Formats: sequence, C-alpha cells, structure tokens
Amino acid sequence: MSDLRELYQEVILDHNKRPRNFEELPDAERRATGHNPLCGDRVEVFLDLEGDRVRRVTFQGAGCAISQASASLMTEAVEGKTLAEAEALFESFHDLLTDGPTAGARDLGKLEAFAGVKDYPMRVKCATLAWHTLREALRSGAGAATASTE
Repeated sequence: MSDLRELYQEVILDHNKRPRNFEELPDAERRATGHNPLCGDRVEVFLDLEGDRVRRVTFQGAGCAISQASASLMTEAVEGKTLAEAEALFESFHDLLTDGPTAGARDLGKLEAFAGVKDYPMRVKCATLAWHTLREALRSGAGAATASTE
C-alpha cells in the first residue's frame, strides 16, 4: 500500500510542478472563477466547446499543491468529454473525496491519487475547487461565472 501511496504522491507533485493546460484561453466560450477563502486558493477555468463536447479546457490560478494538481489533472480528464460526461466525472470525483456513493463508481484513473484527501477535510476544498469552478462554467452557458468552496 505504501508503494501505491508514493505513486499517488508523485502524480500530485508532478502535476503541481508542471501543470498541464495552465494557460488562459482569451476567446473561451465559457469561463468561471473560483476562490477558497479559507486558504486563499484561486482558479479560473476556461472552456471551449464543440457542440456538447469539451474541445479544450485550461486553467490559471494560484494555490497549494493539491489545488493546482487537481486542476491540472481535471483538465486532462475532462477534455473530449460531453457536458454530461464531465458532470458525471465531477460527481464521481466529489464522491471519491467525501465517501459518497461507491456502488457502480467509475474508474477515475490518475484522479484516484486524491483518495487520501478525504482524511483531511480542510484539504477536500483544495482538491475540489477547480472541479466546482468547472461545474459553474459548464452550467453557466456563454460567459463567466463564479464558484466558491465555502
């Protein structure tokens, strides 16, 4: 089990040091800004859609290693998904961190690196900030929205 935990830590550290899709999309169809007032983490998520499919998703922001790695892994997981699939992925990830429903839970791949976060309730907000922000962008229609982990 410690080998698996070390692998997960490496995934999180790698995505924190070298975040994927860390850039602004100036002409993004949808965008949302998220803020965790408890620790100061901030993130902005940018979405380009092709029909009901996420063509491109990027983010910018600043925060702890957990929040930045989660945002980076989120962009990789969501790109190419339909809006419904992205919403379902949000639910599965949120359940992973909050001991929510597990019956029929989907394989989250690298996102399972965050499973241990549920043991640290204050860190759950860090790990889910980008996801709540993504959800706001998905639901906002054209334009901008704001999310918070309060």
